[in-house]
Amino acid sequence: MIKYLSALFCIFISVYCQANVIRGRVTDEKDNPLPFATIFIKGTTTGTTTNAAGQYHLELTPGQYTVVCQYIGFRRTELPVNVNAATQTLDFRLQPVNMQIREVVVKAGGEDPAYAIIRQAIKKRHFYQEQVKEYTCMSYIKGTIGMKNVPGKFFGQKVDKADMGVDSTGKGMIFLSESMTKISARLPDKIKLEVISSRKSGGGFGLSFPAIISFYDNNVSAVITQMGPRGYISPIAENALAYYKYRLEGEFVEDGKTVNKIKVIPRRKQEPLFSGYIFITDGDWRIHSADLLLTSEYQLELMDSLEIRQTHVPVTGDVWRVKDQVMQISFSKFGFRMGGSFVNVYSDYDVHPNFPPKFFDNIFLKYDTAYDKQQHAYWDSVRPVPLEPDEVKDYREKDSIAKAARDSAFSRYRLDSLQHKQKPVTVMNVLWSGVSRKYYFRRDSAIENHTLNIRGLAKSLKYNTVEGLALALEPELLINTGEETSLRITPFIRYGLSNTHLNAYTEINFRNDSRIRKRYGHNDWTLAGGKRVSQFNQDNPIDNIANEFYTLLLKENYMKIYENWFAKLRYSRTFQTNDQLSVGVNYESRIPVENTTDFVFFRNDKKMFTPNHPYEMANVPFEKHQALVVDVNFTFQPGQQFVELPDRKIPFGSKYPTFRIGYSKGIPDIANSIVDFDKWSFSVQDNMNFKLLGEFRYHVGVGGFLNDRNVQIPDYQHFNGNQTFYNLKYLNSFQLAPYYRYSTTAAFYTTVNAEHHFNGLLTNKIPLFNRLKWNLVAGANAFYVNSDNNYMEVFGGIENILKMIRVDVVAGYQSKEDTRIGVRVGFGGILGNVVKFKTN
Repeated sequence: MIKYLSALFCIFISVYCQANVIRGRVTDEKDNPLPFATIFIKGTTTGTTTNAAGQYHLELTPGQYTVVCQYIGFRRTELPVNVNAATQTLDFRLQPVNMQIREVVVKAGGEDPAYAIIRQAIKKRHFYQEQVKEYTCMSYIKGTIGMKNVPGKFFGQKVDKADMGVDSTGKGMIFLSESMTKISARLPDKIKLEVISSRKSGGGFGLSFPAIISFYDNNVSAVITQMGPRGYISPIAENALAYYKYRLEGEFVEDGKTVNKIKVIPRRKQEPLFSGYIFITDGDWRIHSADLLLTSEYQLELMDSLEIRQTHVPVTGDVWRVKDQVMQISFSKFGFRMGGSFVNVYSDYDVHPNFPPKFFDNIFLKYDTAYDKQQHAYWDSVRPVPLEPDEVKDYREKDSIAKAARDSAFSRYRLDSLQHKQKPVTVMNVLWSGVSRKYYFRRDSAIENHTLNIRGLAKSLKYNTVEGLALALEPELLINTGEETSLRITPFIRYGLSNTHLNAYTEINFRNDSRIRKRYGHNDWTLAGGKRVSQFNQDNPIDNIANEFYTLLLKENYMKIYENWFAKLRYSRTFQTNDQLSVGVNYESRIPVENTTDFVFFRNDKKMFTPNHPYEMANVPFEKHQALVVDVNFTFQPGQQFVELPDRKIPFGSKYPTFRIGYSKGIPDIANSIVDFDKWSFSVQDNMNFKLLGEFRYHVGVGGFLNDRNVQIPDYQHFNGNQTFYNLKYLNSFQLAPYYRYSTTAAFYTTVNAEHHFNGLLTNKIPLFNRLKWNLVAGANAFYVNSDNNYMEVFGGIENILKMIRVDVVAGYQSKEDTRIGVRVGFGGILGNVVKFKTN
């Protein structure tokens, strides 16, 4: 079978290599190149796009053709050509369009003629949006990102320009990729992408996801959600007249059609709006082309600007589709300056594909088995946009470096160079930043490594009123045991200088990939045992850093702990669907401990430390005992979409909520265990993006005890309170609630956490706020056990401060207590929502 496929591939390449080539340049009347101009064969969607130097090439079989060249703002030009030689030159020199201004009398208080055109386009928007019910096409994508400047230092750390792939002046290409992808789509929301080939300079995954942008949609996404979580309002959206002003710049005739050039002007800054030009044909009121810009003044995040240029051409008699699309980005912050372009060329449209039943399944993106195996001859034959000299150089140099690295992968020199390349360990590494060492070795066809990480000793220090200052050593050894297996060994050692207790245990985690009925997934086995310190609430509601701050500076010992000898075994299976099943058994010999120190930095005789036993549960005894607990948890999210690689499927996401079911059983009379309970829980959570109206997030849970014959404090249902100034557990905590006051063994409880992120809605109309791009967030948290045990809090805040900080003002209500008001600081915003912070 492989031989046949190889033969077919060779035939495929040879056919393309025999095709005749038309080459040329597209320039203006002053011989300046016109980058990303559209070239296509009249009456078809076969075509290409010029590169940044205005060069193009087009492969055709012998015959008579009419080649069309068009560029926004220039007169469309058609040239006949008789393709009868291996290589022919056909240059285009385009003339600016002669704009004619209609003789329209605008009376005082009247409106520009553009408004009438836009109203007609808005009326036809829905028709064109749904005109093509389903289609297929091919998409060529080329993406480049280049650095124009790199600072010498970033946040005090020296920037290694060589590692970034730039020269000593900070200039160079850091990303170059191209791919061929087949797009299949059906209204309203079905899409399947099949990556035929993909290539990245230096190796790895290229950019294979076409940026499908339709200005017929009311709300236009800007490539990724982080660049604009609310999306952007189309210039011909249903309500566009409330957001834009328009001016008719003129009109011109092209191929018998009158085309109106309309300037799009945002009415207000700090709204998610475009500026630039949209060209609308007269009579049928369709989009002819567009040149629209997003900037940071109009709610573009992360980037300084994003320009989107599209050209639409006829596919059939009355159907027009996007022929090419160019996106250009720019970024300039912290001394870094970069720019990039992403060119999409669409061809071979079929607007009557007649998909077979069940064609659109849960595979969203599929890679061909040979997507990364094509040679240079293949790319030279299918690439519609000629490479530029610096792109050719980048491919040649980085591919050569990658090949040399592969060829030398097994050499002793290669191993020794990797080993010696590591920076030497310094005193600051040991004391603060930590130590990380890799140990390289050869296995099969690659160089692999084991890794030793040791957390900085100063960062490992802990302080609480039970242990006093606790010295800790926290190493981690990652052992690469095979292509699809890994072993992590993590010892934890800590010694309390005040109570003189030594606690030490080791956790071993083994992961292996496996398939069940040909479905990919992975298994995790965790074995741990020894002596440790644990919080009574095993969700760890307060971290070490916060506890140390409040204990040493404010004389508040919120963390309540106990010691335990323990043994734990847990198995979890993560399925191909990203659903997860876990089963664990945990045995503890629990030992109560008491405060042994009252040291603080600032003496305060008006305050006293509370006992280590949770003071809210003073009437619940906690004595030395043994506990054997078995738990089972299952997390699932229906409707999962997948990226299919040649050897496996990777979950991509789902539009449905995530559900979690849990059950814990306290087993008495085995190994002196005294606990006896049955505890269940069920929860659902989701993030719902309403675009212009913001994003709504919620977490709803229910649970309770079917049996509570013997429940010890660590096994209670604890609600994650928070008495510190900051919060990291949004949607899983109650920002002003005490840690243990509401803990329960009731037969039923329910919790609700909900918050709405406005993402610029409302604040974009408030001076200063709109420039800083601070966004509103509001919500409520509540739980209910019974009429005597319930709690509710409401909050409002500002997030996206410095792109990652969030500040809330919270009011907490309990029927038998006064209202509590507090301020909480956490992470939230464009970066704060995606970055994970380790605080322990």
